[in-house]
Amino acid sequence: MTDPRFTEPTRAVYVISVAAELVGVHPQTLRNYERSGLLDPSRTAGGSRRFSDHDLARLRRIQELTSEGLNLEGVRQVLRLESQLESLRSELRALHDEHARVLAETHRSYRRDIVPLNQAPSLWRGRRR
Repeated sequence: MTDPRFTEPTRAVYVISVAAELVGVHPQTLRNYERSGLLDPSRTAGGSRRFSDHDLARLRRIQELTSEGLNLEGVRQVLRLESQLESLRSELRALHDEHARVLAETHRSYRRDIVPLNQAPSLWRGRRR
């Protein structure tokens, strides 16, 4: 069985050279991304950078965007918008769940002692004269 401490996507385990090799860029590129505010890797007590799987996924996304022709400011804007979109999706899911809960609660509150009339109404005309 795999130790969960090593499978957490936010656990920073990769040094800069390994992270750069895994993503296919030069370590200096990672430093530039950090200076530009696109990355915020963890630091050890000694100040060395450590990258997580989450950081590597973000690096791959940065690489996709730059290979499509975006400059670093464009990449920053796209990443910001993607983050906002994910936040809004999460909020929408929460609202949907709340709506479903309230609807179910409303249905549970219906009176069960009221029996619906299954017959069509008929007019009573009384006796003919």
